[in-house]
Amino acid sequence: MNHPTLLQALACADMLEVDGLHAWQFSLDKDLLAQVGNGSAGPDAQAQAVLSIECIDGRAPRRWQFSLATVTAARFDAASDSWQLTSEGTAHRISCFAAISGDNANADDEADETDPL
Repeated sequence: MNHPTLLQALACADMLEVDGLHAWQFSLDKDLLAQVGNGSAGPDAQAQAVLSIECIDGRAPRRWQFSLATVTAARFDAASDSWQLTSEGTAHRISCFAAISGDNANADDEADETDPL
């Protein structure tokens, strides 16, 4: 586990796996998180949806919404490398993935271009 909370893991993620399905269409309600962070959130903040996820399962669209309370209560399971959470009596597993990026620039190639033979 690289992150102590699911919220922190989600903030760094580019793709999720939720209940065995890969989803790269997800969003965090950053306004709600900012309100909670600065103490201006209303009394119903914990019940509001903070995480929305969409993906396609075959041809059927699938959507999940998780409240701030549900996401905050999520627990990391090291054996499955996933976060476990329960929403409306249903257990879910979420794995967070960060994309690996690179470029075609190679330091050796750049040095060769500037050094005369």
